[in-house]
Amino acid sequence: MNPVSLLQGPIGFGIVGLGSIAHTHAEAIRALEHSHNVHLVGVLGRSAEKTQAFAEKHHVPFYTTEAAAFFDHPDIHAVCIMTPSGAHLEPALQAIRSGRHLVVEKPLEITLARVDEMLTAAGKAGVLVAGIFQARYAPGVQKLKQALDSGRFGRLSLCSAAVKWHRSAEYYQGWKGTLALDGGGALMNQAIHAVDLLQYLAGMPTDVFGWKTRCVHQGIEAEDTVSASLRFAHGALGSIEATTAAWPGWARRIEICGEFGSASLEDEIIAHWEFRDSRTEDAEVLAGPKAPAGAHTPQIGFGGHQRQIEDLVHALRTGEVLQVDGRAARNAVEIVCAVYQSAASGLPVHLPSV
Repeated sequence: MNPVSLLQGPIGFGIVGLGSIAHTHAEAIRALEHSHNVHLVGVLGRSAEKTQAFAEKHHVPFYTTEAAAFFDHPDIHAVCIMTPSGAHLEPALQAIRSGRHLVVEKPLEITLARVDEMLTAAGKAGVLVAGIFQARYAPGVQKLKQALDSGRFGRLSLCSAAVKWHRSAEYYQGWKGTLALDGGGALMNQAIHAVDLLQYLAGMPTDVFGWKTRCVHQGIEAEDTVSASLRFAHGALGSIEATTAAWPGWARRIEICGEFGSASLEDEIIAHWEFRDSRTEDAEVLAGPKAPAGAHTPQIGFGGHQRQIEDLVHALRTGEVLQVDGRAARNAVEIVCAVYQSAASGLPVHLPSV
């Protein structure tokens, strides 16, 4: 591991891949422009027309379809990788070779081998890798994390995650649901945030047993439905359920149950918060935001992404450790790959699997 060179002046960002999530990153970077002296300097896309349109919309001074020109730009210090999941590694390595730091959308990559190649190269080059898992920053998640870390739940018994969403057939007409670029289906794409939150809150499981299938979306290569059982080192059991074949779709749910209390999140909002010994702060928690009732359509704002980019800027200026670095973001990929391995073999998988 080579040391990271600190940056004290303006920090320039570039974006590679201009799909819908790229707009979220652009908005997050621009929100920090004046307060943190960061700038969206350039964008790299495949289509000249779409690249120009994106640049004009977000007031980006430099745009190109030529990778060499993008990675040679002297004012780009960090690169946001927004390409399809199974195509993160190649532009990431280009960025690393040119000395740029990385912000990589979830998942880091679709196999542990590709994740580790990225992280190894970054470590040798002294380049930081920030993995996007913005749900961790939500107030409800942080309150739950603090209660767990303080031992308020006592011994844990059940720790579970469920993502029961609906996706149309039209959603899968592009690269989504392909093994080469999505790496999987409902679990790798839609449920990856829930998997990350579960391991962030409850810890990494030691054993995984899973099943996967296509219940509705028969035209895709990957699964539209997954169910997995987990065992944790602290003795608790758990589960992961994920589907894109549930009409009309419900909020993502995380449940943590223990001997002294239980709590749940719907998306990042606390839905249940009950402890044997109540505290004065519990009333404030229960009086907080409420999850909307009825059918659920996930909404992605840029606040969480803004906090992660702000964290990277802080790390680049102070040398402090990233809150969600590449190694932390790797955990969710390891769990997902273990579920897929178990589903293929019909056998439980013990972690770490490599």
